[in-house]
Amino acid sequence: MTSLSQRMIGAAKLDVHIYEEVEADTNATGQALMVVVLSSIALSIGTFNLGGPGLLAGTVQALTSWCIWAFLVYLIGTNLLPEPNTRSDVPELLRTLGFSASPGLLGVLGLVHPMLGPPIIFTVHIWMLIAMVIAVRQALDYESTGRAIGVCLLGWFARTAVLGILIASGCGRAT
Repeated sequence: MTSLSQRMIGAAKLDVHIYEEVEADTNATGQALMVVVLSSIALSIGTFNLGGPGLLAGTVQALTSWCIWAFLVYLIGTNLLPEPNTRSDVPELLRTLGFSASPGLLGVLGLVHPMLGPPIIFTVHIWMLIAMVIAVRQALDYESTGRAIGVCLLGWFARTAVLGILIASGCGRAT
């Protein structure tokens, strides 16, 4: 079995075999959760000088977003845009999407220099987005990367709406 660090490196390298491995490993959900937490901490540190959300708020936002995202991608990918071989469930998506956050660990480098921080953080987010598309493609057993991109776009709009509703209703406000 591949170690957590090997899985994270493989996920960051966009290795489809790693995404297939974590999709199938029902014991990897805890590891995926750890990746999301570590990534959110690294990005919170990296965006500290840019007015980022802070460690606790960043981690809570990342975990909430991860869960909502997995559920929405499941609904969209298996009901609205399935391919003939599409078979998935929310735990599979939690695992693959969790590992797609692996490049976020490099977000800590955003703290290096005020001028380099924004381009580094931007690059890390694009890298995570690409990893997310691969995670979705593999978890939903898609042949088409274009369909995975479509699911990610629809899921992003839906997730943004859900998070906006939560924030507007007071669930996102600090007391």
